[in-house]
Amino acid sequence: MMLRWIVSIILNAVALIAVAQLFDSFHLDGFGTALLASLILAVLNVIVKPILILFTLPITILSLGLFLFIINAVTLMITQALMDASFVIDGFGTAVLAAIILSIINLLLNSVVKDSIR
Repeated sequence: MMLRWIVSIILNAVALIAVAQLFDSFHLDGFGTALLASLILAVLNVIVKPILILFTLPITILSLGLFLFIINAVTLMITQALMDASFVIDGFGTAVLAAIILSIINLLLNSVVKDSIR
C-alpha cells in the first residue's frame, strides 16, 4: 500500500516535469521541486478536491465530468501558490491545459507501472 503511494507520487512528479517541458508558462525548478509539488498535490487531492467536487456537483454533472479538469487546475494553482517561486504557472488557462495533459500522462504512466507492482 505504501509502495503504491510512493510510486504514485514519483510518477506524478515525472508527469509534472513532462508538463513543464511542454509549456513555457509552467515552470519547475527541478525534480526535487516536482516531488514536493506532487506530495502537496496528493494532500490537496485528498482534502480539498472532494470538497470542491461536492460544491460544484451540479455543474460537474451537467458537463458530464469535464468540470473536473477545472477542479484539477484549481488544485494545481493552490499547489503553486503554496510553493512560491520554485513552481510557477503563469495563468489559469495554462493550469487547465496542464491539468488535462497531466491527467493523460498520469493515466499512461500508472497503467504501465501499476501492473508491475502487483
